[in-house]
Amino acid sequence: MESYLLDWTNLLLRWVHVITAIAWVGSSFYFVFLDSSLTPPVDEDLKKQGVSGELWAVHGGGFYHPVKFAVKPPQLPSHLHWFYWESYSTWLTGFALFTVSYLWQASTYLIDKSLMNWTPAAAVAAALSFLVVFWLLYDGICRIFGQRKNGDALVGAGVLVLVCVASWLACHWFAGRAAFLLVGAMMATAMSANVFFWIIPGQRTVVAAIKAGQPVDPIHGQRGKQRSVHNTYFTLPVLFAMLSNHYSFTWSHPQNWLVLILMMLAGAAIRQFFVLRHGFKLGRNGNPLAYALVGLAVIVGIIVWLKPAPRAAASAVPVAVSYQMLQPVLAQRCYMCHGEQVQMKNVRLDTPADLKLHAQAVYQQVVVSKIMPMNNATGITDDERALIARWFEAGAALP
Repeated sequence: MESYLLDWTNLLLRWVHVITAIAWVGSSFYFVFLDSSLTPPVDEDLKKQGVSGELWAVHGGGFYHPVKFAVKPPQLPSHLHWFYWESYSTWLTGFALFTVSYLWQASTYLIDKSLMNWTPAAAVAAALSFLVVFWLLYDGICRIFGQRKNGDALVGAGVLVLVCVASWLACHWFAGRAAFLLVGAMMATAMSANVFFWIIPGQRTVVAAIKAGQPVDPIHGQRGKQRSVHNTYFTLPVLFAMLSNHYSFTWSHPQNWLVLILMMLAGAAIRQFFVLRHGFKLGRNGNPLAYALVGLAVIVGIIVWLKPAPRAAASAVPVAVSYQMLQPVLAQRCYMCHGEQVQMKNVRLDTPADLKLHAQAVYQQVVVSKIMPMNNATGITDDERALIARWFEAGAALP
């Protein structure tokens, strides 16, 4: 019953997490597009009001005309929409999902004893420290270098080194699947912390100054803009890290840390192309196509690098694998989690009828993707995987 309820909790949290993430990423992408597409106002009245840029757009049968006040509007409207619940809801649901999926069952999903043979409590503490320590170091880099000459370049270099070190550590301390997800969660935590500690407080300070009739310090807008730009470059790397747990050929590779770093770099380069392309259309930037090409070249290089080795040619007369030959392997490698006592994910394999019901999933998880056994906790061998493959491909014989 516990496994069944955890599955439902996981499903519902994942559903809500994806919905809120779409809302957050969508609004973030829209405002980056908006800033890149604004043109100086033409109307003299808008100029007098202090409008620094405007955009005309058509969508859903209507015409829209957003304008931007660089520092403050001439009069604060009675209703002002704030963009922060998308961020907070995404982080809260994501952390809850991470807790249910990985921290709650750390010995199964978080720990790979061939890498680090530590207790579940120690593994959970180390995983949580990634979220906190990365934010503190990232925030420190932004504070120290962000306001200097060439500050953006210095911050970018510092954050790149920080992400690379964290990725290497995660992939050497935790199970590959968990390591990729943890790095994504680490960066997503920094994104939400940017909103919570910098962007929203700065906006509240500006609004309070306007209401009090005091001068508005433009530094708050500049800092908020800086952190918002960082967030947009984090987005595609985070999305890759979150999705990668479904594709074992990425995180199960011996150099999985390098796979993760290169894919995140490719995502950041492609995001840079989209950030700059709107300004390019308006004659502001050089052609940003090179960024997209670099990102695609890195991805193609990784695809070639991770290409599986050719399978040995099958013998002319394959040896049939019976259920009686397969059952001892299942008993030793699978029944621990999918037997009479425990049925994780509501999957049971210790009877012929149950095995027949899940034969396709067994082949997919054990032979094709090699996700199961989780982190190979039961030590299944390549020969045993090949045995399961021959059994399934020959028709999944049962007694």
